[in-house]
Amino acid sequence: MTVMPVPHIRHAALADGEALGRLDRDAWSPLHAVMPRPRPPYDPFYSRRYGPRDHLVAELAGILVGYIRLTHPTSLACNAHVRQIQGLVVADEARGAGVGRALLRAAGEEARRQGARRLTLRVLGHNIPARRLYESEGFVVEGVLPEEFLLDGVYVDDVLMGRTL
Repeated sequence: MTVMPVPHIRHAALADGEALGRLDRDAWSPLHAVMPRPRPPYDPFYSRRYGPRDHLVAELAGILVGYIRLTHPTSLACNAHVRQIQGLVVADEARGAGVGRALLRAAGEEARRQGARRLTLRVLGHNIPARRLYESEGFVVEGVLPEEFLLDGVYVDDVLMGRTL
């Protein structure tokens, strides 16, 4: 029996930006991306909107293999009790090692630490592996925007999921 190493989860650092950008580009897939495949010249991973403070990263054997973006869904004070996952990426070579699950759990803990009561996300309807993972971690479908995106000639639903913390 092979024992999989446990992912180490930590807050992102400014120095992680280049590796996160590369991971994001390498993991691009029409299964989860609504934006076109990135092409050079590449934009920096961090922006004025999202910085290291909004990301948790996963490492296996010291190698960065995933991240989750956790942020406020809006800037409204009446919505400050909610955090939203606005990105979850796992390197192809780390799939099946529990990285995505570890990142989801760490995001829930971080959201609670920040005082959040709810955690939400959006996932493309055809991304069955991600939806199964989210459901296994307590997320439920709270809404569906039918045929919200036209991707490669196919209309795809935008599924809204959430859970109480």
